[in-house]
Amino acid sequence: MARVRRQTEGAAFAPGPQRAMLSIFDLDRTLTTLPTYTPFLWFAVRSRAPWRLLLLPLLLPVAILYALKLVPRCRMKQAMHWVALGSVVPEREAARLADRFARTLTKRGLYPDGVALIEAERAAGRRIVLATAAPHFYTAAIARRLGIADVVATASSWKNGRLTPAIVSENCYGADKRSLVEAFLERSAIAREAAHIRFYSDHASDLPMFELADEAVAVNPSVKMRTIAAARGWPVLDWR
Repeated sequence: MARVRRQTEGAAFAPGPQRAMLSIFDLDRTLTTLPTYTPFLWFAVRSRAPWRLLLLPLLLPVAILYALKLVPRCRMKQAMHWVALGSVVPEREAARLADRFARTLTKRGLYPDGVALIEAERAAGRRIVLATAAPHFYTAAIARRLGIADVVATASSWKNGRLTPAIVSENCYGADKRSLVEAFLERSAIAREAAHIRFYSDHASDLPMFELADEAVAVNPSVKMRTIAAARGWPVLDWR
């Protein structure tokens, strides 16, 4: 762990006594070995209704339009949700699914070095935040198993106590992730100028968040992210 800590200590940063110290982590491919959305849906459909796999061909038109950039990412995610889970899932059932998935993921789907780094940051007195494009309802279950109270994620829609495919917030991705994190800071009464933010992510889509942070750390970076990190002198952690 000492090697990791040396790589992430900002050379010039000396926190003032009143500064809020936050370590914000992306989830997919940063802390997890694989993205989580498709594996969650696959887990859910096998657990609840395997027959829904017969509906997979219905995704093809949306997938083509998404590949052509004619529909947004959130539309694709909503279509995938509908195929796997249907139009409504009772809240208690959705919570059970999320918790079972989180239990499985935390057993064998996380990088041990990432879990150790979270613990080290927490021990150093930093507030841990998970910021991800994954849906909040299962991201929160993962966060609970990691002892993380603060989650910024894509908000799902609930109607009469039932989960629906609709996405009711911005998809927590790219510039929208930064906006949602800034809204979280405001709700938490944390002034940006009174905070020190350290941000960890694998992907160049998080560039707006990297630029918001005082310290940027590329983790398991994509080729593009590694190039950006090298150009800007950001530290790189690779746990793969």
